[in-house]
Amino acid sequence: MRNQRDEMSEEKDMYSRLLSGDATLSVIGLGYVGLPIALAFAKHIKVIGFDISAERVEMMKRGVDPSEELGAEDFEGSDITFTANPADLAAAHFHVMAVPTPINSMNQPDLSPLISASTTVGNILKPGDYVVYESTVYPGCTEEDCVPVLEELSGLKMGDDFKVGYSPERINPGDKVNTIETIVKVVSGCDAESLEVVGKTYELVVKAGCHRASSIMVAEASKIIENTQRDVNIALINELSIIFNRVGISTHEVLEAAGTKWNFLPFTPGLVGGHCIGVDPYYLTWKANKLGYHAKVINSGRYVNDSMGAYVGKQCVKRLLEAGVNPLESRVLILGVTFKENVSDIRNSKVFDVIRELKSFNVETDVVDPWASAEQVQREYGVAMIDQAASGSYDAIISAVNHEEYVAYGAEDLKRLFRLDPGVLIDVKGMFRNISGQFNYWSL
Repeated sequence: MRNQRDEMSEEKDMYSRLLSGDATLSVIGLGYVGLPIALAFAKHIKVIGFDISAERVEMMKRGVDPSEELGAEDFEGSDITFTANPADLAAAHFHVMAVPTPINSMNQPDLSPLISASTTVGNILKPGDYVVYESTVYPGCTEEDCVPVLEELSGLKMGDDFKVGYSPERINPGDKVNTIETIVKVVSGCDAESLEVVGKTYELVVKAGCHRASSIMVAEASKIIENTQRDVNIALINELSIIFNRVGISTHEVLEAAGTKWNFLPFTPGLVGGHCIGVDPYYLTWKANKLGYHAKVINSGRYVNDSMGAYVGKQCVKRLLEAGVNPLESRVLILGVTFKENVSDIRNSKVFDVIRELKSFNVETDVVDPWASAEQVQREYGVAMIDQAASGSYDAIISAVNHEEYVAYGAEDLKRLFRLDPGVLIDVKGMFRNISGQFNYWSL
Protein backbone atom coordinates (compact mmCIF):
# COMPACT_ATOMS: atom_id res chain seq x y z
CA MET A 1 0.00 0.00 0.00
CA ARG A 2 2.81 2.36 0.91
CA ASN A 3 4.59 1.82 -2.41
CA GLN A 4 1.39 2.30 -4.39
CA ARG A 5 0.74 5.61 -2.67
CA ASP A 6 4.36 6.76 -3.11
CA GLU A 7 4.16 6.05 -6.83
CA MET A 8 1.01 8.17 -7.14
CA SER A 9 2.64 10.96 -5.13
CA GLU A 10 5.68 11.00 -7.37
CA GLU A 11 3.52 11.33 -10.46
CA LYS A 12 1.07 13.97 -9.18
CA ASP A 13 0.01 15.23 -5.80
CA MET A 14 -3.71 15.25 -4.95
CA TYR A 15 -4.15 18.93 -5.75
CA SER A 16 -2.74 18.47 -9.25
CA ARG A 17 -4.89 15.40 -9.81
CA LEU A 18 -8.02 17.33 -8.84
CA LEU A 19 -7.12 20.15 -11.21
CA SER A 20 -6.41 17.81 -14.12
CA GLY A 21 -9.59 15.80 -13.59
CA ASP A 22 -7.70 12.63 -12.65
CA ALA A 23 -9.28 12.83 -9.18
CA THR A 24 -12.74 13.77 -7.96
CA LEU A 25 -13.83 15.58 -4.81
CA SER A 26 -16.84 14.43 -2.84
CA VAL A 27 -18.93 16.31 -0.27
CA ILE A 28 -20.77 14.16 2.26
CA GLY A 29 -23.80 15.98 3.67
CA LEU A 30 -25.57 18.56 1.47
CA GLY A 31 -27.26 20.84 3.96
CA TYR A 32 -26.67 24.50 4.79
CA VAL A 33 -22.91 23.89 4.80
CA GLY A 34 -22.27 21.07 2.36
CA LEU A 35 -24.25 22.17 -0.67
CA PRO A 36 -22.68 25.65 -1.02
CA ILE A 37 -19.21 24.11 -0.69
CA ALA A 38 -19.98 21.37 -3.20
CA LEU A 39 -21.29 23.83 -5.78
CA ALA A 40 -18.35 26.19 -5.22
CA PHE A 41 -15.85 23.40 -5.86
CA ALA A 42 -17.89 22.14 -8.82
CA LYS A 43 -17.16 25.39 -10.66
CA HIS A 44 -13.50 24.33 -10.78
CA ILE A 45 -13.21 20.54 -10.41
CA LYS A 46 -15.29 17.36 -10.61
CA VAL A 47 -17.52 16.84 -7.61
CA ILE A 48 -19.78 14.11 -6.23
CA GLY A 49 -22.40 15.44 -3.82
CA PHE A 50 -23.73 12.80 -1.41
CA ASP A 51 -26.66 13.02 0.99
CA ILE A 52 -28.48 10.23 2.82
CA SER A 53 -31.86 11.73 1.86
CA ALA A 54 -32.90 10.53 -1.60
CA GLU A 55 -35.69 13.11 -1.59
CA ARG A 56 -33.24 15.98 -1.06
CA VAL A 57 -30.93 14.56 -3.73
CA GLU A 58 -33.75 14.52 -6.28
CA MET A 59 -34.49 18.18 -5.51
CA MET A 60 -30.85 19.13 -6.03
CA LYS A 61 -30.74 17.25 -9.31
CA ARG A 62 -33.49 19.65 -10.43
CA GLY A 63 -31.47 22.66 -9.27
CA VAL A 64 -33.49 23.20 -6.09
CA ASP A 65 -31.85 23.82 -2.72
CA PRO A 66 -33.92 22.07 -0.02
CA SER A 67 -32.60 24.58 2.52
CA GLU A 68 -33.83 27.50 0.36
CA GLU A 69 -30.50 29.31 0.64
CA LEU A 70 -29.35 29.02 -2.99
CA GLY A 71 -31.11 29.81 -6.24
CA ALA A 72 -31.24 27.84 -9.49
CA GLU A 73 -28.46 30.04 -10.89
CA ASP A 74 -26.05 28.73 -8.24
CA PHE A 75 -26.32 25.24 -9.75
CA GLU A 76 -25.42 26.41 -13.26
CA GLY A 77 -21.98 25.66 -14.68
CA SER A 78 -21.25 23.06 -12.00
CA ASP A 79 -19.55 19.75 -12.73
CA ILE A 80 -21.39 17.87 -9.99
CA THR A 81 -23.14 14.53 -9.65
CA PHE A 82 -25.72 14.24 -6.87
CA THR A 83 -26.31 10.84 -5.31
CA ALA A 84 -27.78 9.09 -2.30
CA ASN A 85 -25.90 5.86 -3.08
CA PRO A 86 -22.79 5.55 -0.85
CA ALA A 87 -21.18 3.18 -3.36
CA ASP A 88 -20.83 6.11 -5.77
CA LEU A 89 -18.32 7.71 -3.41
CA ALA A 90 -15.77 5.09 -4.42
CA ALA A 91 -15.16 7.19 -7.54
CA ALA A 92 -13.94 10.11 -5.41
CA HIS A 93 -10.49 10.67 -3.92
CA PHE A 94 -10.81 13.82 -1.78
CA HIS A 95 -13.72 13.59 0.66
CA VAL A 96 -15.17 16.61 2.50
CA MET A 97 -17.32 15.78 5.54
CA ALA A 98 -20.04 18.38 6.12
CA VAL A 99 -22.52 16.60 8.36
CA PRO A 100 -24.20 18.14 11.42
CA THR A 101 -22.85 17.75 14.95
CA PRO A 102 -25.87 18.29 17.22
CA ILE A 103 -26.31 17.78 20.96
CA ASN A 104 -28.62 15.33 22.69
CA SER A 105 -31.30 15.98 25.31
CA MET A 106 -28.59 16.09 27.99
CA ASN A 107 -26.67 18.82 26.11
CA GLN A 108 -23.91 16.35 25.29
CA PRO A 109 -22.25 15.88 21.87
CA ASP A 110 -24.13 13.62 19.48
CA LEU A 111 -21.47 12.28 17.13
CA SER A 112 -23.74 9.76 15.41
CA PRO A 113 -23.98 11.68 12.09
CA LEU A 114 -20.19 12.17 12.08
CA ILE A 115 -19.44 8.53 12.87
CA SER A 116 -21.99 7.39 10.29
CA ALA A 117 -20.34 9.56 7.62
CA SER A 118 -16.91 8.25 8.64
CA THR A 119 -18.24 4.72 8.31
CA THR A 120 -19.56 5.45 4.84
CA VAL A 121 -16.23 6.85 3.67
CA GLY A 122 -14.18 4.22 5.51
CA ASN A 123 -15.89 1.50 3.48
CA ILE A 124 -14.72 2.99 0.16
CA LEU A 125 -11.41 4.62 1.21
CA LYS A 126 -8.46 3.96 -1.10
CA PRO A 127 -4.69 4.42 -0.77
CA GLY A 128 -3.80 8.04 -1.52
CA ASP A 129 -7.24 9.43 -0.62
CA TYR A 130 -7.85 12.54 1.48
CA VAL A 131 -10.58 13.02 4.10
CA VAL A 132 -11.26 16.54 5.38
CA TYR A 133 -13.75 17.21 8.17
CA GLU A 134 -15.71 20.47 8.34
CA SER A 135 -18.14 19.65 11.15
CA THR A 136 -17.70 21.60 14.38
CA VAL A 137 -16.25 19.35 17.09
CA TYR A 138 -14.23 19.51 20.30
CA PRO A 139 -10.41 19.48 20.06
CA GLY A 140 -9.23 15.94 19.40
CA CYS A 141 -12.44 14.55 17.95
CA THR A 142 -11.16 14.12 14.38
CA GLU A 143 -8.12 12.07 15.37
CA GLU A 144 -9.60 10.32 18.42
CA ASP A 145 -13.11 9.46 17.19
CA CYS A 146 -13.20 9.66 13.39
CA VAL A 147 -9.81 8.44 12.18
CA PRO A 148 -10.06 5.08 14.03
CA VAL A 149 -13.31 4.40 12.15
CA LEU A 150 -11.65 5.19 8.82
CA GLU A 151 -8.66 3.00 9.62
CA GLU A 152 -10.65 0.04 10.91
CA LEU A 153 -13.03 -0.14 7.97
CA SER A 154 -10.48 0.57 5.23
CA GLY A 155 -7.57 -1.42 6.64
CA LEU A 156 -5.41 1.62 5.86
CA LYS A 157 -3.23 3.79 8.10
CA MET A 158 -3.57 7.58 8.36
CA GLY A 159 -0.41 9.30 7.22
CA ASP A 160 1.02 6.28 5.48
CA ASP A 161 -1.90 5.28 3.27
CA PHE A 162 -4.34 8.19 3.38
CA LYS A 163 -4.37 11.79 4.61
CA VAL A 164 -6.74 13.57 6.97
CA GLY A 165 -7.41 17.28 7.41
CA TYR A 166 -9.77 19.54 9.28
CA SER A 167 -11.18 22.80 7.94
CA PRO A 168 -14.04 24.19 10.00
CA GLU A 169 -17.06 25.56 8.19
CA ARG A 170 -17.83 29.26 8.47
CA ILE A 171 -21.14 29.36 6.61
CA ASN A 172 -23.54 32.01 7.91
CA PRO A 173 -27.09 31.18 6.72
CA GLY A 174 -28.84 34.12 5.12
CA ASP A 175 -25.64 36.16 4.76
CA LYS A 176 -25.04 37.23 1.17
CA VAL A 177 -21.96 39.34 2.02
CA ASN A 178 -19.82 37.01 4.13
CA THR A 179 -19.70 33.95 1.88
CA ILE A 180 -17.40 31.01 1.18
CA GLU A 181 -15.38 33.15 -1.19
CA THR A 182 -14.92 36.11 1.16
CA ILE A 183 -14.29 34.45 4.55
CA VAL A 184 -10.74 33.32 5.37
CA LYS A 185 -10.70 29.53 5.73
CA VAL A 186 -8.81 27.78 8.51
CA VAL A 187 -7.19 24.59 7.23
CA SER A 188 -5.09 21.86 8.83
CA GLY A 189 -3.62 18.48 8.00
CA CYS A 190 -2.17 15.41 9.63
CA ASP A 191 1.28 16.36 8.27
CA ALA A 192 3.01 19.10 6.27
CA GLU A 193 2.14 17.54 2.91
CA SER A 194 -1.56 17.24 3.64
CA LEU A 195 -1.68 20.75 5.11
CA GLU A 196 -0.40 22.23 1.87
CA VAL A 197 -2.65 20.11 -0.35
CA VAL A 198 -5.75 20.93 1.73
CA GLY A 199 -4.85 24.62 1.74
CA LYS A 200 -4.32 24.83 -2.01
CA THR A 201 -7.50 22.87 -2.69
CA TYR A 202 -9.67 25.21 -0.62
CA GLU A 203 -7.98 28.23 -2.17
CA LEU A 204 -9.63 27.19 -5.43
CA VAL A 205 -12.87 28.59 -4.01
CA VAL A 206 -11.85 30.78 -1.05
CA LYS A 207 -10.65 34.02 -2.58
CA ALA A 208 -9.88 35.47 0.86
CA GLY A 209 -7.24 32.78 1.32
CA CYS A 210 -6.54 30.15 3.94
CA HIS A 211 -4.96 30.27 7.37
CA ARG A 212 -2.83 27.17 7.80
CA ALA A 213 -3.12 25.96 11.39
CA SER A 214 -0.25 24.04 12.93
CA SER A 215 -2.37 21.00 13.80
CA ILE A 216 -5.83 19.51 13.45
CA MET A 217 -6.56 20.15 17.13
CA VAL A 218 -5.65 23.84 16.81
CA ALA A 219 -8.08 24.14 13.88
CA GLU A 220 -10.81 22.32 15.81
CA ALA A 221 -10.32 24.59 18.83
CA SER A 222 -10.29 27.75 16.72
CA LYS A 223 -13.73 26.96 15.36
CA ILE A 224 -15.35 26.06 18.62
CA ILE A 225 -14.17 29.20 20.42
CA GLU A 226 -15.55 31.45 17.66
CA ASN A 227 -19.10 30.61 18.67
CA THR A 228 -18.29 30.17 22.37
CA GLN A 229 -16.95 33.71 22.48
CA ARG A 230 -20.11 35.10 20.90
CA ASP A 231 -22.27 33.01 23.21
CA VAL A 232 -20.58 34.32 26.36
CA ASN A 233 -20.72 37.93 25.17
CA ILE A 234 -24.41 37.72 24.28
CA ALA A 235 -25.10 36.05 27.64
CA LEU A 236 -23.53 39.03 29.40
CA ILE A 237 -25.77 41.45 27.51
CA ASN A 238 -28.83 39.25 28.17
CA GLU A 239 -28.03 39.26 31.87
CA LEU A 240 -27.56 43.03 31.80
CA SER A 241 -30.97 43.36 30.11
CA ILE A 242 -32.56 41.46 33.02
CA ILE A 243 -30.87 43.82 35.48
CA PHE A 244 -31.79 46.96 33.52
CA ASN A 245 -35.39 45.76 33.27
CA ARG A 246 -35.53 45.68 37.07
CA VAL A 247 -33.88 49.10 37.26
CA GLY A 248 -36.48 50.41 34.82
CA ILE A 249 -34.25 51.61 31.98
CA SER A 250 -33.88 50.62 28.34
CA THR A 251 -31.08 48.17 27.57
CA HIS A 252 -30.81 49.53 24.03
CA GLU A 253 -30.40 53.09 25.28
CA VAL A 254 -27.69 51.94 27.67
CA LEU A 255 -25.89 50.08 24.86
CA GLU A 256 -26.18 53.11 22.59
CA ALA A 257 -24.57 55.31 25.24
CA ALA A 258 -21.84 52.78 26.08
CA GLY A 259 -21.18 52.25 22.38
CA THR A 260 -19.79 55.76 22.05
CA LYS A 261 -16.54 54.43 23.52
CA TRP A 262 -14.21 53.22 20.78
CA ASN A 263 -13.51 49.79 22.24
CA PHE A 264 -16.98 48.85 23.48
CA LEU A 265 -18.10 45.56 21.90
CA PRO A 266 -21.41 45.93 19.95
CA PHE A 267 -23.37 42.91 21.22
CA THR A 268 -27.13 43.07 21.71
CA PRO A 269 -29.59 40.96 23.74
CA GLY A 270 -31.69 38.26 22.13
CA LEU A 271 -32.65 34.61 21.84
CA VAL A 272 -29.57 32.49 21.11
CA GLY A 273 -30.51 29.45 19.06
CA GLY A 274 -29.49 27.82 15.82
CA HIS A 275 -27.05 25.04 15.07
CA CYS A 276 -23.86 26.89 16.06
CA ILE A 277 -23.84 29.40 18.91
CA GLY A 278 -26.47 27.52 20.89
CA VAL A 279 -24.74 24.16 20.43
CA ASP A 280 -20.96 24.46 20.01
CA PRO A 281 -20.12 25.60 23.57
CA TYR A 282 -21.53 22.32 24.89
CA TYR A 283 -18.91 20.42 22.87
CA LEU A 284 -16.16 22.41 24.57
CA THR A 285 -17.58 22.08 28.09
CA TRP A 286 -18.05 18.34 27.55
CA LYS A 287 -14.39 18.00 26.57
CA ALA A 288 -13.36 20.13 29.55
CA ASN A 289 -15.32 17.86 31.90
CA LYS A 290 -13.56 14.82 30.42
CA LEU A 291 -10.26 16.53 31.26
CA GLY A 292 -11.37 17.19 34.83
CA TYR A 293 -12.21 20.87 34.52
CA HIS A 294 -15.62 22.48 35.01
CA ALA A 295 -15.92 25.45 32.62
CA LYS A 296 -17.57 28.05 34.84
CA VAL A 297 -17.86 31.06 32.51
CA ILE A 298 -18.98 29.05 29.46
CA ASN A 299 -21.57 27.06 31.42
CA SER A 300 -22.91 30.21 33.06
CA GLY A 301 -23.31 31.83 29.65
CA ARG A 302 -25.16 28.79 28.35
CA TYR A 303 -27.48 28.83 31.37
CA VAL A 304 -28.37 32.48 30.82
CA ASN A 305 -28.97 32.12 27.09
CA ASP A 306 -30.91 28.88 27.41
CA SER A 307 -33.27 30.53 29.91
CA MET A 308 -34.11 33.62 27.86
CA GLY A 309 -37.06 32.08 25.99
CA ALA A 310 -38.88 31.27 29.22
CA TYR A 311 -37.97 34.73 30.55
CA VAL A 312 -39.57 36.44 27.54
CA GLY A 313 -42.71 34.30 27.93
CA LYS A 314 -43.02 35.23 31.61
CA GLN A 315 -42.60 38.93 30.83
CA CYS A 316 -45.46 38.70 28.34
CA VAL A 317 -47.75 37.07 30.92
CA LYS A 318 -46.72 39.64 33.54
CA ARG A 319 -47.67 42.52 31.28
CA LEU A 320 -50.98 40.94 30.36
CA LEU A 321 -51.79 40.71 34.07
CA GLU A 322 -50.73 44.33 34.62
CA ALA A 323 -53.07 45.32 31.76
CA GLY A 324 -55.96 43.56 33.50
CA VAL A 325 -56.08 40.65 31.07
CA ASN A 326 -56.59 37.13 32.39
CA PRO A 327 -53.91 34.99 30.68
CA LEU A 328 -56.41 32.13 30.50
CA GLU A 329 -58.59 34.30 28.27
CA SER A 330 -55.80 35.99 26.33
CA ARG A 331 -54.61 35.52 22.79
CA VAL A 332 -51.01 36.18 21.76
CA LEU A 333 -49.48 36.48 18.29
CA ILE A 334 -45.90 35.28 17.71
CA LEU A 335 -44.13 36.94 14.77
CA GLY A 336 -41.38 34.59 13.56
CA VAL A 337 -40.07 31.20 14.68
CA THR A 338 -36.82 30.66 12.76
CA PHE A 339 -33.56 30.89 14.70
CA LYS A 340 -32.57 34.14 12.93
CA GLU A 341 -34.00 36.65 10.51
CA ASN A 342 -34.56 36.02 6.80
CA VAL A 343 -33.78 32.28 6.83
CA SER A 344 -36.01 29.21 6.89
CA ASP A 345 -33.84 27.36 9.42
CA ILE A 346 -35.74 26.39 12.60
CA ARG A 347 -33.03 24.21 14.15
CA ASN A 348 -32.72 24.86 17.87
CA SER A 349 -34.83 28.01 17.63
CA LYS A 350 -35.44 29.46 21.09
CA VAL A 351 -38.74 30.99 19.97
CA PHE A 352 -40.28 27.63 20.75
CA ASP A 353 -39.17 28.07 24.37
CA VAL A 354 -41.24 31.26 24.42
CA ILE A 355 -44.24 29.38 23.02
CA ARG A 356 -43.85 26.56 25.55
CA GLU A 357 -43.72 29.06 28.42
CA LEU A 358 -46.91 30.77 27.24
CA LYS A 359 -48.66 27.42 26.90
CA SER A 360 -47.66 26.55 30.47
CA PHE A 361 -49.92 29.47 31.49
CA ASN A 362 -52.63 28.19 29.10
CA VAL A 363 -52.22 31.24 26.89
CA GLU A 364 -53.70 30.82 23.40
CA THR A 365 -51.03 31.50 20.77
CA ASP A 366 -51.10 32.10 17.03
CA VAL A 367 -47.80 31.60 15.22
CA VAL A 368 -46.86 33.08 11.85
CA ASP A 369 -43.62 33.11 9.88
CA PRO A 370 -43.29 33.82 6.13
CA TRP A 371 -39.96 31.97 5.96
CA ALA A 372 -40.56 28.80 7.98
CA SER A 373 -42.18 25.61 6.68
CA ALA A 374 -45.43 24.99 8.55
CA GLU A 375 -45.06 21.26 7.92
CA GLN A 376 -41.55 21.21 9.36
CA VAL A 377 -42.55 23.30 12.40
CA GLN A 378 -45.40 20.90 13.12
CA ARG A 379 -43.20 17.84 12.65
CA GLU A 380 -40.22 19.09 14.68
CA TYR A 381 -41.95 21.02 17.47
CA GLY A 382 -45.62 20.06 17.40
CA VAL A 383 -46.61 23.69 16.83
CA ALA A 384 -49.35 24.54 14.33
CA MET A 385 -48.72 27.71 12.35
CA ILE A 386 -51.42 29.85 10.73
CA ASP A 387 -51.18 31.43 7.29
CA GLN A 388 -52.15 34.94 8.33
CA ALA A 389 -52.66 36.85 11.57
CA ALA A 390 -56.27 37.78 12.35
CA SER A 391 -57.00 41.50 12.58
CA GLY A 392 -58.30 42.82 15.89
CA SER A 393 -57.70 39.53 17.70
CA TYR A 394 -54.70 39.83 20.01
CA ASP A 395 -53.99 41.10 23.49
CA ALA A 396 -50.24 40.80 22.97
CA ILE A 397 -47.82 40.49 20.07
CA ILE A 398 -44.35 39.02 20.48
CA SER A 399 -41.98 40.21 17.77
CA ALA A 400 -39.54 37.32 18.01
CA VAL A 401 -37.62 37.38 14.71
CA ASN A 402 -36.69 40.47 12.70
CA HIS A 403 -37.71 39.18 9.28
CA GLU A 404 -37.65 41.83 6.57
CA GLU A 405 -41.44 41.57 6.31
CA TYR A 406 -41.81 42.61 9.96
CA VAL A 407 -39.14 45.31 9.81
CA ALA A 408 -41.43 47.06 7.32
CA TYR A 409 -44.31 47.20 9.83
CA GLY A 410 -45.41 50.60 11.12
CA ALA A 411 -47.46 51.43 14.19
CA GLU A 412 -50.76 51.13 12.29
CA ASP A 413 -49.84 47.68 10.95
CA LEU A 414 -49.42 46.47 14.51
CA LYS A 415 -52.42 48.33 15.96
CA ARG A 416 -54.86 46.69 13.53
CA LEU A 417 -53.90 43.29 14.97
CA PHE A 418 -54.72 44.19 18.58
CA ARG A 419 -58.06 43.91 20.32
CA LEU A 420 -56.52 45.45 23.45
CA ASP A 421 -55.82 49.20 23.50
CA PRO A 422 -53.01 49.79 24.02
CA GLY A 423 -51.82 46.33 23.09
CA VAL A 424 -48.93 44.59 24.82
CA LEU A 425 -45.97 44.61 22.43
CA ILE A 426 -43.08 42.31 23.39
CA ASP A 427 -40.25 43.40 21.12
CA VAL A 428 -37.50 40.84 21.71
CA LYS A 429 -34.76 42.59 19.74
CA GLY A 430 -35.99 46.18 20.02
CA MET A 431 -37.05 46.47 16.40
CA PHE A 432 -40.01 48.76 17.19
CA ARG A 433 -38.50 50.84 19.97
CA ASN A 434 -38.92 54.05 17.94
CA ILE A 435 -42.71 53.63 18.16
CA SER A 436 -42.77 52.10 21.63
CA GLY A 437 -44.79 54.99 23.12
CA GLN A 438 -47.89 53.87 21.22
CA PHE A 439 -48.04 50.47 22.92
CA ASN A 440 -47.74 48.75 26.27
CA TYR A 441 -44.15 48.04 25.33
CA TRP A 442 -41.37 45.78 26.62
CA SER A 443 -38.06 44.73 25.10
CA LEU A 444 -34.95 42.88 26.18
